Amino acid sequence: MKLRLCTYSVTAALLGAVAAPASAHVHAHRSAIRPPQLKGLHNATQVISVVSSGYGTTTATVRAFTKHNGRWHEAFGPWSAWIGYNGFAPAGQKREGDGRTPSGSYTFSFFFGVDRDPGVRYRWRHAHPYDKWDDDPASPRYNEWVDARRHDAGRSPEPLHALPQYEDVAAINYNAARTPGLGSAIFLHVTHHRPTLGCVSLPRPDVIRLLRWLRPGAHARIIMGTAATVTR
Repeated sequence: MKLRLCTYSVTAALLGAVAAPASAHVHAHRSAIRPPQLKGLHNATQVISVVSSGYGTTTATVRAFTKHNGRWHEAFGPWSAWIGYNGFAPAGQKREGDGRTPSGSYTFSFFFGVDRDPGVRYRWRHAHPYDKWDDDPASPRYNEWVDARRHDAGRSPEPLHALPQYEDVAAINYNAARTPGLGSAIFLHVTHHRPTLGCVSLPRPDVIRLLRWLRPGAHARIIMGTAATVTR
């Protein structure tokens, strides 16, 4: 069984000597992208933007915004996050196992973690040792949470009872149709201080802040991609 954990575990040399950001927090920039500039807002009144400078980079800037009385306000950030070890995939080009984070605008399906519910408004699921995520495109349960005591989780499923990554997690509603091969298990989760296999990762305190802040009634979205991809 492979231990995928959304985290790339090769050496710094294989990463092209990519260095971790000096700090999880970055300074605001005058040209920071605001929600009215973002594609895919729909009816959201809460939005998390995950934006990189270009394709191939393994870090992105995270900001969170809330809309109140018709105006957008920054709630959190800017923070530096890890993304896939091959950066963002252009819109529609994410594939299983490609090491890229999907571009686009997505909702959240539920939150989960090895730890107890930290006080979130979304549905929370506790991850037990028998809980897996089916990453096998040939499996009928591809891109689903599977209780391995009751069902086959496919070839080399991903353990969900894993630390530190899955202490606290938001499941991003990517490939909700479960189309084989388009990618699976795209999460916002706790960092392991290196690029991921396609997820977005932040220090645990920042993840918890976001999970407690997000509300289903706000039609919350996460908008991800390069600056050129996510803006109008």
